[in-house]
Order: sequence, then structure tokens, then C-alpha cells
Amino acid sequence: MANNPRGSRKRQNGSAGSKRSRKPGNKRKGSRLGRLIVYWSALFLVWAVLLFGALVAYLAHDLPGTEILSLAGRSPGITFLASNGAVLGTSGPVHALPVKLADLPVTLSNAVLAIEDRRFYQHIGVDLLGVARAAIRNISAGRVVQGGSTISQQLAKNLFLTPEKSYRRKFRELLLALWLERKFTKEQLLTIYLNRVYLGAGVYGVEAAALRYFGKSSRNLTLAESAMIAGLLKAPSRYAPTVNLPLAQSRASQVLDAMVASGWLDLKAASKAKRSPATPMATYKGKNSARYFVDWVLSRVPDYVAAYKEDLTIRTTLDPEYQQAADNAFSQSLKTALNFGAAQGAIVVLGPGGAVRAMIGGRDYNTSQFNRATQAVRQPGSAFKLFVYLAGLENGFLPSHQFMDESVEIAGWRPRNYDGNYRGRVTLREAFVKSINTVAVQLAEQVGRSKVIAMARRLGVTLPMESTPSLALGTTELTLFELTSAYASVASGGKILWPFGIVEIRDRTDKVLYRRQASKMSAAMEPLIASTMDKMLMGVVAEGTGQRARLSGAAGKTGTSQDFRDAWFVGYRGEITAGVWLGNDDATPMAGVTGGGLPAELWHDFMVQVQP
Repeated sequence: MANNPRGSRKRQNGSAGSKRSRKPGNKRKGSRLGRLIVYWSALFLVWAVLLFGALVAYLAHDLPGTEILSLAGRSPGITFLASNGAVLGTSGPVHALPVKLADLPVTLSNAVLAIEDRRFYQHIGVDLLGVARAAIRNISAGRVVQGGSTISQQLAKNLFLTPEKSYRRKFRELLLALWLERKFTKEQLLTIYLNRVYLGAGVYGVEAAALRYFGKSSRNLTLAESAMIAGLLKAPSRYAPTVNLPLAQSRASQVLDAMVASGWLDLKAASKAKRSPATPMATYKGKNSARYFVDWVLSRVPDYVAAYKEDLTIRTTLDPEYQQAADNAFSQSLKTALNFGAAQGAIVVLGPGGAVRAMIGGRDYNTSQFNRATQAVRQPGSAFKLFVYLAGLENGFLPSHQFMDESVEIAGWRPRNYDGNYRGRVTLREAFVKSINTVAVQLAEQVGRSKVIAMARRLGVTLPMESTPSLALGTTELTLFELTSAYASVASGGKILWPFGIVEIRDRTDKVLYRRQASKMSAAMEPLIASTMDKMLMGVVAEGTGQRARLSGAAGKTGTSQDFRDAWFVGYRGEITAGVWLGNDDATPMAGVTGGGLPAELWHDFMVQVQP
């Protein structure tokens, strides 16, 4: 071994050389693998970016333009007020003039941010921290108790998108929220949001909500009122104070707690606001029957304000006390009427000058919006005799004139009395009070049917009337609205009344666009004739067919059409005239219901509530 050291070194060197020859090969392999990983990662990233870009382009290609941020082109909204200022209802979306964020109380914006988006000024339109926090709370609760949408997302959804629930819509919402954040400042976004968000009762924006619920500008809202409006954002229709005040106040307390938790309100101020919760302005609390009146008024708005493009506020003639009294009497009467085959009815109440104080167009507005007070044309039966006898009085006949109640024939037609009996010689007054058909027909023939029709026209009947012998018995068709108006003219001493429901119209700047002016009413008949008819109508209630409506000073007339298809009572007491109709939409006969029965009782029950 010692004699051969070189050989030993050779082996050692050979061994070392062998190790060095393997190292470069491993490095080359590792280098190639690394390059492959980098290459394919880069390629994947490029394709991912391209695919994501394509997806964004596909979803964003039809995003709406910024013009939708303007209020231009929207349908104007209308707010209807009762005679006492209470809100009856709205039509269409109601907005108000936009308000600047700087003009609003800081408590309002803080209340909104505290309950909806505390990190509004920190996030970029999407709050990942808020989403994560909401997800944890929802998982812990086992249900959805908190959302993660920012105000920017809500604004994007409300302004640009439909309510559909899909991943595509959600992704578009995120894109729009990011776009809004780039397009506007935080202050501008919050201003747009506060002026456009839906806050229940048909109103949009905090200014319209403040006017609707508290009768004041949003600039003057108190802390408690600001908290209540902010609380509406979660579920406007549910938390509206006009729907459920205790729930709205409870929700406002939650908003106040959120403001304290956010550090934007001290505990003392929050406690004080909770002890004196916000209370909304007066709102009509009656049944939805007032919607019949609102619809009728809405149809007449173009007659006073042509081509209106701005939101309107309309003060009407409807008296909430009268409307609720009509509701009470009507609902009770219809419970009984159902037992006699009467499924529908209507009421019209007129005050001085023809102001419509109450109107019911049917059993249930939600079921049927058809207004039986103004739209249904029915046979009035003996209630039409008002025009026959007025024409007779105007042409020289007196209540003391005598006629024969006997079988008569006109052109092959024979009228008969309700009870089938004939009384012989009777005065016109007795014939009217007892509603004797044969005498009414004879009087119309002697006076002339054309004069009867002319009298009806003079008192407001506009529908076609056929000149037949049966005209005197109310076989023509008219509306309860027109018939009630005619009786109101007699109550006014013979002056023509044109019923109206609109007192004043203002735009959203509070500018008066229309205000009703008192006008001199022309005479439909001589005061003496009106006075004579008044006494005869009082006789109907005191001793005739309308005794179930008997009240001191009451006057009116019953009406029943053939086969008991329609039953009417129209009358007045003092300055209030009311008309009642009962029947069925398909003209199915009732079980013996006459105008002197349920309609007269309904009229009486209503009148004692408003004129005790």
C-alpha cells in the first residue's frame, strides 16, 4: 500500500471525480423543472386574467349609463291629503327636491351609516371585512341575520339592477359598486343614496320621507326622527311608522344603539331619544275603502293640472270622520245583506257646495277596484221619481192635486204598484210618499217625458235616457254619484251642485297650481219648488216608504228596481246628503231587499254618527 501511494490517490481522485460528475446533472434537472413551473404558472395566470377580463367584459358590456342617476323621465308621484291634512294615500313614486349632505343634520347621516355601513369611508365599494363578519354571524345564528352589502352596493342595485337573485346580478352589482366609487366621491355617493333610497309608503329619499312621516323638511329632523328614518332601510314596508308604529320605534332604538356602538353618539343622548320616540304626523287610519275616493280624484287631476311632470300634493274634501262612519255602517249592513243575497254596495256622501265627504265603492277595494259609486250604472227604481215630481211641480201641479190610483194602460204596457193594490183617489203628495207607481206614470205622461228628462239633465244626470212609458219608474240607468248629486241640489234650495273632491294642488316646491274658488251656484229650479219637494221628501221618511231612515229633519226617497235587483235610499239632513245602493255586480235578484229596508237603515246608521 505504501509502495503505491499514487494508485491510492488515483482511487481517491477517481472517487472524488465521480461525485463531481453527478452534481451538474441534478442541477440541470432542477433548473428545468423550475422553469416549467414558472412557465405553466405564468401561462395559467395569463389565461386566468384573460378569462376573468372576458367575463368582466361580458357582464359589463350592457351595464347602464350614468343618465339613470338623474330623476328625469320618472313618473311623477302624488300625495293625497284628507280635509284635516291626514295622508290618505299616494299614487306613484313620491320624491322631493334633492337635499345636499351638508344641509342634513349629522345625526341623520350618522344613523344611516351606523346601521347600514359603518366602514363606508374606509372600503372601496366592497367591504371584505364586513362580508366576513356577516358570514360569521349568519353561520353562528344558523340563518341570515346580517347582510354584507355596502351603501355603494345598495346604490348600484337600487339604481341599475333588478331584484333577481343570481350570481350574475351579484357580480354586476360588485362591478357597479366599484365603478361608482371611482366615479363619485364618498360624499356624493352618500348624497345620491339618501336622495334616492326607498323609505316606505311610496316615498323615495329622506326629504320625501321626512315630509311624509313628520310633515317637515329632513333638514329639521330630530335625533329620534333621524333614527326612525334610518331604521326603515332594512325593511321599509314593514317598519314604516304608518304601518306599525311600535315596531318602527323599536327599530329606531336599535339604530340608536348602533350609533353608540360606532362612537357617533353618547349613551345619554341615546337614552333621551329612546324616552321620547318619534311620532309620525296624522294619517288616515280607516279601512282601504278610501282608495275608491283617491282613484276617483286621481282620474280628475288632468282636468286641473294638464301634463304635470312634477310630484304633486293634493288636498281633498274627504272627511276622515265621515269616511269611518260610512265604513262602520256599511260593514255592519253588508253582514246582514249577505243573508238576503246582496253581495255589494256603495255610498256617496256630499257636504255643502257638493264637497265629497265620503265615498265607498264596494265591499273590498283589494278584491275589486271597480267603483260602484261612480262607475256602476243601475236602474234607480222609484228614486227616479224625484225628477218626475219636480217636472210636475214646475209645470203647475201641486202636492194637493188628485189622481186616480187605478189600472192604466199606455201603449200596451200596464204599470203596477209594489203591493199589487189600488187606492183610488189620492193626492200627489200621498202618491209620492207611498211611492205609488200608477200615479207617477200618469204624471209623467201629462207633463211630458221630455220635460222629465230635461229636469234630470238639469240636475246632473248625463247618461242616455230613453223616452218610454216606464221612464217614470226608474227603468233608465244612472250612477249613485249622479243621483245623490241631484238630491243634494234639492237640499241646497234648488241650486245646481257639481260634486268635487279637489280643494288645492301644489307641486313639490309648495307652489300652488290650483285652488278651488267659491263660485256662485246657478239655480236648477225656483226656491219654492225646491221647498215643496223638500216637504214631500220629509214625508217619505216620516210616514212613507223611508221610515227606517227616520230622524228629525231627515228627507229622502227609496228606490227598488224590478225583481229586487237594486235597492236605493238617497236623502239628506241639514247640509249632508248621502246616497246608498245595495245589489250585485251581475244584477242577480236579492231576496226581497227594498230601498226602504237595508239601504234606509244603513243611511240612518251613518247619519246618526255624523249628526247625532
